[in-house]
Amino acid sequence: MGYAQLVIGPAGSGKSTYCSNLHRHCEATRRTIHIVNLDPAAENFDYPVAMDIRELISLDDVMEELHLGPNGGLIYCMEHLEENLDDWLTEELDNYMDDDYIVFDCPGQIELFSHVPVLKNFVEHLKRKNFNVCVVYLLDSQFITDVTKFISGCMASLSAMVQLELPHVNILSKMDLVTNKKDIDNYLNPEAQLLLADLNQRMAPQFQKLNKSLIELVDQYSMVSFMPLDLRKESSIQYILAQIDNCIQYGEDADVKVKDFAAEEDD
Repeated sequence: MGYAQLVIGPAGSGKSTYCSNLHRHCEATRRTIHIVNLDPAAENFDYPVAMDIRELISLDDVMEELHLGPNGGLIYCMEHLEENLDDWLTEELDNYMDDDYIVFDCPGQIELFSHVPVLKNFVEHLKRKNFNVCVVYLLDSQFITDVTKFISGCMASLSAMVQLELPHVNILSKMDLVTNKKDIDNYLNPEAQLLLADLNQRMAPQFQKLNKSLIELVDQYSMVSFMPLDLRKESSIQYILAQIDNCIQYGEDADVKVKDFAAEEDD
């Protein structure tokens, strides 16, 4: 059985930075992970790329040959990946062992994990290949400045959860850049009624029924639970990784290694 993280989130939420720091952390702890670039527009990496979608298709080539814009070109590239799951991706995955740990660094176009079925079919292919997969959804903590933006972020994450149907870990990234931690603390484990009261204060009265429905939806799906990630602290990265490992049952089927003390007893 293999293990995989699917790292998604809006553009600029710190997905590649997360992958880079995760690789450094695992390297320091003598744990092996392989990071895959699924962004056909990516150029520079701070981590060794184990697999690269640009070997299959490049956004620059698509834009030049098909006269598409950046977003249309990226969707075309991802649909091309979908068409080559049984060929290119399967061939690449065959290079790894059954218990390898792979992290997929995805592009930030929100439609890819909200309603376009590309990533859903991608993870279905991984599951057919006997991978346990967890979605890691990153949201920029600096974006969470008031309740309306928080609800917006929750809705986007909920959309991805419903679309992908996978274990889901929500992370507030870039906590090391937040100047006022108290503002963020209010949204880490907020009360639904307090959110609703705050939302009603900020919006016109005719939206109160809509606000109530949104808060109830977020509360029922337990989407108000985000974990903060401060890349300056190894303990923060370690905690996040432990939560993800628990979701995909990493290491639970590993053989127990018992040290042989017979030689010492003979001595």
